[in-house]
Amino acid sequence: MSGKDYVEKDYYKVLGVPKDASATEIKKTYRKLAREFHPDANKGDTKAEERFKDISEAYDVLSDEKRRKEYDEARSLFANGGFRPGGPGGTGSYSFDFGDLFSGSQGGNAGGGLGDVFGGLFNRGGRQAQPRRGADVETEVTLSFEEAVDGATVPLRMTSQAPCRLCNGTGAKSGTTPRVCPTCVGSGTVSRGQGAFALSEPCRDCRGRGMIVDDPCPDCHGSGRASSARTMQVRIPAGVQDAQRIRLKGKGAQGERGGQPGDLYVTVHVDPHPVFGRKADNLTVTVPVTFPEAALGGTIEVPTLNGPSVKLKLPPGSANGLTLRARGKGATRKDGTRGDLLVTMEVVVPQHVTGDALTALEQYREATASDDPRAALFRAAKGA
Repeated sequence: MSGKDYVEKDYYKVLGVPKDASATEIKKTYRKLAREFHPDANKGDTKAEERFKDISEAYDVLSDEKRRKEYDEARSLFANGGFRPGGPGGTGSYSFDFGDLFSGSQGGNAGGGLGDVFGGLFNRGGRQAQPRRGADVETEVTLSFEEAVDGATVPLRMTSQAPCRLCNGTGAKSGTTPRVCPTCVGSGTVSRGQGAFALSEPCRDCRGRGMIVDDPCPDCHGSGRASSARTMQVRIPAGVQDAQRIRLKGKGAQGERGGQPGDLYVTVHVDPHPVFGRKADNLTVTVPVTFPEAALGGTIEVPTLNGPSVKLKLPPGSANGLTLRARGKGATRKDGTRGDLLVTMEVVVPQHVTGDALTALEQYREATASDDPRAALFRAAKGA
């Protein structure tokens, strides 16, 4: 629709409100009319549908303070006979070039004119399609247990959509250019009235691109996008957990028309370790100890992950399952510090005892025959 058409439309009359109507009055009137002429309430009624479009268009302008002001100022230039098609009264013989007025070319002005006013008013000021953010990309990576604990830089081969190299992302065949979508005027979105609300959705005619390609590129078939494979080095932070999802900002698909790239989401899988386990920022390990060590106590040597072993003092009378803590020998935290190594004791019972060991155990059994470890259990059972 041309600027002339907009000027001649009386949006106040369309809504049936005075020119000095308040924003509240305009909103209230629009809601009433929208409910009355909504397509859902008037199935198959083309006149009601057109009326609804006019109502939505009028409200779209008058509900915005800035756009309403620009609209009022533009119409005031043609008020009281200031402009009539074909001359005064609409029947004159003089010719008026409306395009000159809107291009701002009269009077030697290189720019400006009412075209700028209506451009801002109807969101047509920039006919270039809007920048479009690149899509987010998801991938997976498998790390060793050690890499997950300490962090690692790993190569990731990515396949994503990027601007077509043949047409440089325009989607048009070489020697041609796409045109601005007349439906959304390059914005890629259209507003549709839903009762008292206006909802924005991707333009169906240009599929949200803001541009229409009449002669498509043979490689991308007019989409402006093509599959692109690339390998990038990605740093996985220390302390990552199995099945954790990491977001790498700006590492996804490239944007269109100068738009920002999307994000890369990496789901991490961690291979198990044959010795160590993981509990949050702590590592875990189970260490076998002999019965004499558990009974008499002593010092035991414990392995650590990617470091020298540590020695821990085992107290006398240590029960099976006792857990000791080696400070700072666990996984790396976000702040650079490390968790602990949790060492669980597992008392080993020999399956075959012979010779002096057998004699010693029999003597030990005789010496401790009066110490029944199950006596308290029976007393508790009888008391119950």
